[in-house]
Amino acid sequence: MEAFLVSTGIVALAEMGDKTQLLSLVLAARFRKPWPIVLGILVATLANHGLAGAVGSWVTTLLGPDVLRWVLGASFIAMALWMLIPDKLDDDEGESAPRFGVFLTTVVAFFLAEMGDKTQIATVMLAAQYNAWATVVAGTTLGMMLANAPVVWLGDAITRRVPLRMVHLVSAVIFMVLGWVALLGWA
Repeated sequence: MEAFLVSTGIVALAEMGDKTQLLSLVLAARFRKPWPIVLGILVATLANHGLAGAVGSWVTTLLGPDVLRWVLGASFIAMALWMLIPDKLDDDEGESAPRFGVFLTTVVAFFLAEMGDKTQIATVMLAAQYNAWATVVAGTTLGMMLANAPVVWLGDAITRRVPLRMVHLVSAVIFMVLGWVALLGWA
């Protein structure tokens, strides 16, 4: 039970203001279909954290903390710059679903965004520490859902009043700050 509760708490806290939480807000603003987005986040998190838990001890011995810090910092800065590039989806104001549907688009985007993320790294380390793969993955998945599902539900109401471009600008600033914090080792 300790592995489950610790995993839930750590990931829920680590996810606050994280890039995947911001992605949840962007998906909610764009598609305005919370159920497929929340289910897509659940599936992507189960897949991503399942893999992370399975390779827990291997990854932590492969890369040292300094390498992980640089990769994380560079990823945040790259994501900040990417957020500033207008996306074709942002230019379309229609309610049409993406080519592969809201659910599959969410699964793919969230799974990829979670790669190398601090919550994924936390899952790897927790799985290595507790040697309880299923319990850790269940806990980290619950933590992700506790942090992201409310953003999807409430984010829709917020984005009806706040332009998506503003969300992107604020997100880019947050990513840039997090990138420099990671690179300079302040975290």
